Amino acid sequence: MPILSSPFNYLAAALPLLTVIGLMIFKRWSGQRAGPAGLLIGVIVGTLAFGLNFEVLWVSALKGIMLALFVLAVLIPALLLYHLVTRSGGISALARWLEALIMDQHLMLIVIAWAFSGMLEGLAGFGLPIAIAAPMLVNFGVPPLNAVAAVAVGHSWAITFGDMGVIYQTLTAVTGLDGAVLAPYAALFLGAACVGCGFGAMHLLGFTHKWPTVFGLSLLMGTVQYLLAGANLTSIAALGAGAVGIIGAVLISRLRSGHSPKVPLNRPLIAALAVYGGLTLMMALVILIPPLYQSLNKLVWQIPVPALTTQTGFVTPAGATQAIRPLTHPGSLILIVFGISYWGFRRARLIEPGTWRPILSTTRRSAVPAAISISAMICLSMVMEHTGMTLLLAQGFSAALGAIFPVVSPLVGILGAFATGSNNNSNVLFAPLQMNIAGLLQVMPMILVGAQTAGGALGSMIAPAKLVIGCTTVGLDQRDGEVLRQTIIYALLIGVGVGALTLLLCLR
Repeated sequence: MPILSSPFNYLAAALPLLTVIGLMIFKRWSGQRAGPAGLLIGVIVGTLAFGLNFEVLWVSALKGIMLALFVLAVLIPALLLYHLVTRSGGISALARWLEALIMDQHLMLIVIAWAFSGMLEGLAGFGLPIAIAAPMLVNFGVPPLNAVAAVAVGHSWAITFGDMGVIYQTLTAVTGLDGAVLAPYAALFLGAACVGCGFGAMHLLGFTHKWPTVFGLSLLMGTVQYLLAGANLTSIAALGAGAVGIIGAVLISRLRSGHSPKVPLNRPLIAALAVYGGLTLMMALVILIPPLYQSLNKLVWQIPVPALTTQTGFVTPAGATQAIRPLTHPGSLILIVFGISYWGFRRARLIEPGTWRPILSTTRRSAVPAAISISAMICLSMVMEHTGMTLLLAQGFSAALGAIFPVVSPLVGILGAFATGSNNNSNVLFAPLQMNIAGLLQVMPMILVGAQTAGGALGSMIAPAKLVIGCTTVGLDQRDGEVLRQTIIYALLIGVGVGALTLLLCLR
């Protein structure tokens, strides 16, 4: 039974999303608080206006929890490994190594704000690239405001395939799209974003004369990310692209200087390279050896769910929860590398006995708020999907904007990331909406979903939560609004560019 398209129903369907957005923008609530509040409003609105009953509610909750577990199984191991390498001095050693390798200081500063921060996003994310790279720029003489803004803009291209692929895993799970089919479209849009982010970081740092080098490196990074994503290596696509960008800058610097500096390798640096190099190799072997992948992929945990019908007659077909394959899940591989690395670091005396305690404590402080936010947002998305609220909003958007909606598609992602603080939450809330609009406009859903996540990535450069982290690390407390005023123009300009590319693909 179709849902009545009335102004009241449109407003009611939008109310849970407006609640989350309003609380985070105007009340400055974190996702940890706004997510559960939005979920509560979603349940109330669903019950009063869209016929939500107990069966629909518990199935939505079950599917949301399973999807959240799938995501957190990547997030927590990735944070554990990152904090282990940080404790050993590996991340700071990588930064010093980078400084010694790139002798052109202007290029080196751009690379730190853009490629190095993107590589860090590939490793862990959740504000860590800004927290690490912005102070590095300040130490090299960049004004604090410009440093935070440059890194906020510079690292955004890497966010969808960052965090060891956790955001992309969530995106494919919440949309049900084949990750291998979606990846090329997402990588294409993010490659265009990479060009814009590189130029934005360059402009903010005041080194616009480096545009030919930045353009060349952006093509290289975008191509590598596209190839890795297309090979189903989404967990390391951003990491690999950022690393190749750094290598490219090093080679350019050496060619221009005419000599190669001797850079000593210390133990923390070797350990960091071995850890992430080994993880990359392990992930590649598992995915690129079909017999091994197929054998490991047979173990699966998935719960079947019945067909659902709300009291207003909206029907959702029978299906299943998110499938969790523990032997090929990226989180399992990261956890194995963490265990081996911890043992190796202790043997090499790179960390003190009992270091696991502060590592666990630091990870818990990062993971618990993220877990609450992600779980609440995902459950809200499931409730809206299974009560028809998402479909109704899609019908309203498509009717209002028609064929020009693809131009706006990435801007929806930007709005979601600005409001909720992350690309992940933006995708959870709005990717199903983009899927429904794609169906109504009769375009391939991969195009609009790819544009959505590219926009969500760009929205991270104006997400208040991330800007606050950057400002705090460089001594700019309570000045995140000033940084926002610098970054918002870049988010909108790059977003419109991605929107134009989206429209072109839809018109093919």
